[in-house]
Amino acid sequence: MNGKLHNYIPRILEIDIISSLKEAPVTAILGPRQSGKTTLARHIAAGRAPDTVLHLDLERAADQRKILDAEWFLSRQAGKLVILDEIQRSPELLRQSSESLAGRIRYHELTPLLWQECAAAGMKDRERHWVRGGFPGSLLATSETSSTAWRESFSRTFLEKDVVYLGVGASPEMLGRLWRMLAHQHGQVLNTARLGQALGVSHTTARKYIGILTQNFMVRVLEPFKVNLEKRLVKSPKAYLRDTGILHSLLEIEGMDDLLGHPVVGASWEGWCIEQICAALPGWRASFVRTSNGEEIDLLMERGRQRLAFEFKASTAPQLTRGCATMLRDTAPDHAWVVCPIAKGWDLRDGVTVASIDEVLAAIIK
Repeated sequence: MNGKLHNYIPRILEIDIISSLKEAPVTAILGPRQSGKTTLARHIAAGRAPDTVLHLDLERAADQRKILDAEWFLSRQAGKLVILDEIQRSPELLRQSSESLAGRIRYHELTPLLWQECAAAGMKDRERHWVRGGFPGSLLATSETSSTAWRESFSRTFLEKDVVYLGVGASPEMLGRLWRMLAHQHGQVLNTARLGQALGVSHTTARKYIGILTQNFMVRVLEPFKVNLEKRLVKSPKAYLRDTGILHSLLEIEGMDDLLGHPVVGASWEGWCIEQICAALPGWRASFVRTSNGEEIDLLMERGRQRLAFEFKASTAPQLTRGCATMLRDTAPDHAWVVCPIAKGWDLRDGVTVASIDEVLAAIIK
C-alpha cells in the first residue's frame, strides 16, 4: 500500500478490550485526547446489534442529565453495551465509580497509533510516523502543513480547555512554558529544582505540574535502575514527551530535514523507540541506567527474571560505546539491541544485535 492506510486502523488493544467486556462489569479505555478511544469503542460496538448498544457523549448536556442518577439509569440498560464517552466531564460519576467498582473494573491504556499498528495496516514510511507522531489527526493529515496545524491546535486546546477543565491549579501559560521546557530537555535527566527556578515556582510545584502532564499522557517519566551495582548511579529520572509529533511541534520542527539538522534528533529517535517498545511489553518495568561517569544504557525492560536492554542510535552505522558495553556486562541482560533507523540489522557481538525497530518488535512480542 504505498504508505497509505485504511480508514480504520486495527488497534492491538482491541482483543484485550473485547475480552474485558466479557469478563468484567466495566471496562475503561484511558489515553490522551484524540488518540482514538471513541473510534475504537464505536468499532467494537459496530459488531453488535444496534438495539444492544447505548452511546452517551458526556460533552452533551442532554446526555449528562441522563446520568444524574447513574445507578437508576444504568440499571435500566441491563444487557446493553453502554459507552460513556468523555466521562471526565462528569467528575462525580468518576468519584462514585472509583469507590463502587473497586476490583470490578479493568483499565486499558490506548496510546496514539503505534508504528506496529500502522505497519500492519500497510504504512511503509517509518519516518513519517516518527516526525508526525501517532495521533491520527496528525499522522493521517494530507500534508506536512496540515499535520503541523493539527498538532498546534491540539496543544492549544489541551492547555486552554482541558487543563482549565481539570481544575489542577496550574495556569495554561505556566503549564505551556513547562511543556516547552521539557521539549527542549527531552530525554535528559530531570532537574525539578532548575525547572522550578526557571518557572518562578518551588521544585515541589514543578514536580506537581510534571505530574499533571504525566497523568494526561503527555510526558513519560523514566525511572532510574534501582539495583545496586556497586557504582554511583544517577538517581533522578529522565523525562520524555510521549508523542514525537507533539515534541517536534513544540520545537518548531516541521519535517524530516528540519529534524535531521536539530540537536534533538538523537533524543527524539530514542523517545519514539521507547514508546513503541513499552507499548509492546505491557506489564514490564521500564528504567534506564547511568553512572556518574557517564556509562549508560538507554532502556532496560524487566519482568520477573527477564531483562532486556536497548540502546538507541539515530545512525545507520552505530558504534557501541565502551561505557555501554561496560553497563551491559554489569546488568547482564538476556539480550541487548542497538536500535537504529535501518532496514536490516546484524549481530554486533555475542548477545548484542543491531536492529531496526521492526526487527526488535518482532523479536520481543510473543
